[in-house]
Amino acid sequence: MRLDRREFLSLAAAGIAPGVVASARAGTRPNLKGVAFDAFPILDPRPVFALAEELFPGHGAELSNMWRTRQFEYQWLRALSGQYADFRQTTDDSLAFAAELLKLDLTAEKRRRLLDAYLELKSWPDVAPALESLRSAGVRLALLSNATPAILDAGIRNSGLGHVFERVLSTDSIRTYKPDPRAYRMAIDAFGLAKEEIVFVAFAGWDAAGAKAFGYTTFWVNRLNLPAERLGVSPDGTGTTLRDLVDFIKARAERSFESPTSIGFE
Repeated sequence: MRLDRREFLSLAAAGIAPGVVASARAGTRPNLKGVAFDAFPILDPRPVFALAEELFPGHGAELSNMWRTRQFEYQWLRALSGQYADFRQTTDDSLAFAAELLKLDLTAEKRRRLLDAYLELKSWPDVAPALESLRSAGVRLALLSNATPAILDAGIRNSGLGHVFERVLSTDSIRTYKPDPRAYRMAIDAFGLAKEEIVFVAFAGWDAAGAKAFGYTTFWVNRLNLPAERLGVSPDGTGTTLRDLVDFIKARAERSFESPTSIGFE
């Protein structure tokens, strides 16, 4: 930023270095240029758990809760122990464990239907307009998920979002899971941007904490209204929809002294 002669002389007379003011006008926050989303702020997983209730009336919620908990535990334990298995395999194993623990009759057909439900997911209702707003503003978009490429590709196709994401990144390609720092680094490598120029958007509280600990500006789309995890870090922003994310990025642009209209927001 350049100062005119009058501004320069006024600052010099006041004993203020013009460069300090120029730096302040430019803002201290880096410009956010890319957004990396976990899959589930985009794809609605509730039909999987509705199917669990359909197949096991009166036990669907209990099964789903146990299944989800063990699903993440298996992924993290396998990553830590060097015994990697992909998202579908760990999802299958955790489902079998949960059903056995609850003494439910998980037939081969029911098992197949529950696993295949992950290939039938579609986006949440607020997703398309929010993503279009970000794209129109010139923000680059990617998915960064523990899910397999097959699940991610199916969800994008089912939702008509094939034109939206610059990159679709599955941690399966490096045989680990978030919150491994190597998983979060995939977005940096894919975008070719600095860490400070990327927002990570999480669905789960643990993922928001992991991304923040890694060093990303982090936004938690807390669609299920869950309490924050006690992991020593907090996301930079929280909301319940992607519209809240758009507002967050717009506000960051305003606070960094950049007009929101200059990056495409209306």
